[in-house]
Amino acid sequence: MKKWLLSLSIGTFAVVMTACGGGDESAENTDEGSNTQEEASGGSEESQSGQSGSGEQSGDGGQSGSGEQAQMPEPDLEGVPDVVAEVNGEEVTKEEFEQTYTGQFQQVAMQQQMSGEEVDQDQLKQQVAEGMVDQELLIQESNNRDISAPEEDVNAAIDQMVEQNGMESQDDFFAALEEQGMSEDEAMSQLETQVKVDQLIAEEAGDIEPTEEELQEAYDQAKEQQEQMGGDQEMPSFEEMKPDLEEQVKSQKESEAAQTLASELRDNSDVTVNV
Repeated sequence: MKKWLLSLSIGTFAVVMTACGGGDESAENTDEGSNTQEEASGGSEESQSGQSGSGEQSGDGGQSGSGEQAQMPEPDLEGVPDVVAEVNGEEVTKEEFEQTYTGQFQQVAMQQQMSGEEVDQDQLKQQVAEGMVDQELLIQESNNRDISAPEEDVNAAIDQMVEQNGMESQDDFFAALEEQGMSEDEAMSQLETQVKVDQLIAEEAGDIEPTEEELQEAYDQAKEQQEQMGGDQEMPSFEEMKPDLEEQVKSQKESEAAQTLASELRDNSDVTVNV
């Protein structure tokens, strides 16, 4: 949860997570990256607990399990400067970068582990830094446009986090964040910022109504990915998946709108990246 809050709208730039797997794949997998960002808090913890369990089994058995589980690599944070980037006088600090990079690295490492590839950490650091610059540009623009964060929208965002993390109430949510070192005031501030950025992106994207052709294309891509992964489960029908496909296409178009806006803002901004 804390990683999600600290990342803010990094999911908008989910290309960061897939680009290090190859340039041609990054554009195609933008929507897939959004889904993994939503699962970051739960997925990474499950993976880590699974890894620790597998490590205990492999310690005695020599070859048993060694072919299935490679050791998870560690994020290389050596040499990260105190100020990773400056955006119109606002600093992206080493602490902020390391928190975001660690979360992104864990996701990429899990993806790459399945394919047997190594993570290019130099490339990933550059992409995460660039994504955080774009994120800061969007935050600044939402403030420049005096976009507000209505209480009902903030509460809806909290309720979504409560549901995603299988909690009973907002009190449980804030108590869990407190245990991780984030106060309720800090969490609320970041959630309000997230809501404002989301509204900015929605404003830029406009009214999105995916066409049947776009939905069918998304369905065909999902089907092809399942076949490539060798899944045995039968693919749900197009009609069954239609609501999810609509959300996927909308998310992808919002991501494209956000990236376009960030690029335009960068052209008129003073940006320095130090990694």
